[in-house]
Amino acid sequence: MKETDPQVIPVNLPGTGVPSLDAMLRGLRAGDNVVWQVESLEDYAPLVPPFVARARAEGKRVVYFRFARHEPLLDAASGAEIHAISPALGFESFTDAIHRVIEEAGPGAYHVFDCLSDLAADWYSDLMLGNFFMVTCPYLYELDTVTYFALLAGRHAAEAVDVVRSTTQVLVDVFRRRRTVYFHPLKVEGRHSPTMYLPHVREGEALRPLTESAELSEALVEVADRRLAAAEQADVWDRRVDAAREVRDGVRAGRRKPEEEREAFEMLLRMLLTRDDRFAEMAGHHLTLDDLLAIRRRMVGTGLVGGKAAGMLVARAILSNGDPAWSRMLEPHDSWFIGSDVFYTYLVRNGCWPARREQRRPDDFLEGAAEARRRVQAGSFPDSVLRRLGALLDYYGQSPIIVRSSSLLEDGFGNAFTGKYESVFCPNQGSPAERLADFVAALRTVYASAMSDEALRYRERRGLLDRDEQMAVLVQRVSGAVHGDLYFPQVAGVGLSYNPYVWNAAIDPQAGVMRLVFGLGTRAVDRADDDYTRLVALNAPSLRPESTLDEKTEYAQHRVDVLDLHARTITSVPFAEAAAAAPGLPLRLFATRRPDGGWVLTFDELLWGTPLVERMRDLLNRLREAYRYPVDIEFTGNFLADGELRLNLVQCRPLQVREGGAIVAPPERLPEERVLLRSRGPLVGPSAHTPIDRVVYVDPDAYVALATQDRHEVARVIGRVMRLEPEVDRKVMLLGPGRWGTTTVALGVPVSFAEIQRVSVLGEIMRLGDVVPDVSLGSHFFNDLVEEEMLYVAIYPAHGGHLLDEPRLRAAPNRLAELLPDDARMAGVVKIVDFTDDSGGVLWLNCDCVRQEAVAYLQPR
Repeated sequence: MKETDPQVIPVNLPGTGVPSLDAMLRGLRAGDNVVWQVESLEDYAPLVPPFVARARAEGKRVVYFRFARHEPLLDAASGAEIHAISPALGFESFTDAIHRVIEEAGPGAYHVFDCLSDLAADWYSDLMLGNFFMVTCPYLYELDTVTYFALLAGRHAAEAVDVVRSTTQVLVDVFRRRRTVYFHPLKVEGRHSPTMYLPHVREGEALRPLTESAELSEALVEVADRRLAAAEQADVWDRRVDAAREVRDGVRAGRRKPEEEREAFEMLLRMLLTRDDRFAEMAGHHLTLDDLLAIRRRMVGTGLVGGKAAGMLVARAILSNGDPAWSRMLEPHDSWFIGSDVFYTYLVRNGCWPARREQRRPDDFLEGAAEARRRVQAGSFPDSVLRRLGALLDYYGQSPIIVRSSSLLEDGFGNAFTGKYESVFCPNQGSPAERLADFVAALRTVYASAMSDEALRYRERRGLLDRDEQMAVLVQRVSGAVHGDLYFPQVAGVGLSYNPYVWNAAIDPQAGVMRLVFGLGTRAVDRADDDYTRLVALNAPSLRPESTLDEKTEYAQHRVDVLDLHARTITSVPFAEAAAAAPGLPLRLFATRRPDGGWVLTFDELLWGTPLVERMRDLLNRLREAYRYPVDIEFTGNFLADGELRLNLVQCRPLQVREGGAIVAPPERLPEERVLLRSRGPLVGPSAHTPIDRVVYVDPDAYVALATQDRHEVARVIGRVMRLEPEVDRKVMLLGPGRWGTTTVALGVPVSFAEIQRVSVLGEIMRLGDVVPDVSLGSHFFNDLVEEEMLYVAIYPAHGGHLLDEPRLRAAPNRLAELLPDDARMAGVVKIVDFTDDSGGVLWLNCDCVRQEAVAYLQPR
């Protein structure tokens, strides 16, 4: 834009509608964002109507954004389009809604915003107000709009005000002294006059610049104190925390009423922990104001701590409040929290916001995601955040820590986001500078995972793209001990209050189950393709599918995940190596001696000779009762020098699996020639009696003969097959060798979950050449299956009670070449068999997950 002659105001420039203001500012310009910093709304409200009237007289489109609690600035008679948008939507959804209106209004429109200060009140954060302005102001500027904003002076932290000042084109301080109104331009981009940056006093309809020093000093003496005090103003978030602390102290001293403490608690609960009504109700029964204030002391930044952190904190409170003995049996959580506001600030300050906004659009939500992740990985944190992160690391010293995602929607009722976001182990070794660099890199990785294809597809599939999904971070000390150069806990695992893995009639599903490993719990949470874990039914812990020592050895855990402190990385080592590094550990609790002198990780003595099983049953029962819903936990356990078992509850969330129910029995005395498959489990998911329209079958014998590249291509073909059909109407059973979703093609088909998300029934044929892989139970991939209410069936063709009529599937008409001509060369491996014509009859699947019995059979029409 060209400079304007300071003595002449061109008549074609946009204007305020008030000639004296136009003269003071040398007119407005296309692209101007004008911020009026006022002491009260009564000094902003009168400025809006003349601005709108001038714009309408020039034929301009005027948009009014209505979101604040104050009286409306405009009504329908003004000619402005009124868009009411609630800040309660959350920062991301609110901002996107505003930007959509701006985009639709197009270039050259005029905009009026309610007072921005109400946004800070609704979001409990001056920082987020600044972020909103930082992403909205440049967007308006690019469209050559002219826009009015207001900000209450002296109400906001200096950092937020500085962001507004540095981003806007025009900033005018409006103040009063003895009922006289003054206008003091603090920033007017691209224009100048000898008196522009002096206070102007309103005298009737005119504005006179104050040029005499005595007059200036007298006018500014009071406003100077206000401006100096504003420079020291804390964020509204911290002010509310301080106010809550004062209420607590006042109640204890008898100066305040007890109900005031409850009000302060409810406010902090929504600020710090959760805005989900169901979770907030439960948390309100188990947490106190002291608990919430303690969270703040261990927090970096402002905002919410996220679902994972909230679940862990509330679960611990449920246990400790229910039985004080749990306070002694639990290892203190010792966690820190990086508030969700830090995430949005990071995105805004590192130029990632446009890509983040694009990810809300269902049609092209993946477009630009890779570039956004690159920007996130290359971004930087403000010095104020880095200083606080340094203090966090000083607290942990050189103890290994884990940096865990804790997004707003994560681990909630209905949306687990299991395995969708990253968690990063930090061995936390080296100099303070090295440890900080590693920690920041871990934070970037967690932030970038919020934009991963898998996470975005999950959000799209569950209708969450338009929901606020801020990424808070939970930082936890890794439970365990140093053993030479290695660091690991003695035992770790996953616990479910409802056991969907009923492989024996003696197992009570309601008693729960746990999945145990030696070392870091990653092998119990993230499926390890090269190993097995111990599955324990909590009502019958001695039961296991294997019977002989040879079978127990074959299906035992052989490798241990550990932190290598010397190499500063997570790695896996043979159990014997981990055991040799920790000679003081009570190995007999975890392992059984073989005749050849070696050890086998059976966990037998741990299960019958220690209180672990009893405590896990009690823990899961208490949490389930409090949640009024099945729960899914992650834990570690260590035996101290005196032999005492100390558990560490590191995560708790609602279990996203429907409990099995009764169904009609299959026909009695089914002729074997009508049976396509039988299974005695494991079966997981909702019991079902349903027709199957299509079977997609990967032939194990043909698959095992393929080269590695072709095995990956099979996975892609499966993805294309599943995208042939709409999500409803057709029920598809997918059968294939070994583990679906493995990363090791020797153990199964390496599909992603997104490629098979439309499957109704997923079957794993436990035969792949000479290899009999472990089933997918307990993995993140498996949790995706149960969360989508897919039915899972394991088939062991060589075991009693199991059957799969593969000759029938091989001989049936294969529709692959017809439906996907470009993939016809894979027709010998991938079969698409439809059971919808009259000749073959209807294929019925009867699956009783309580009894662990399934049969698929043909029923004549």
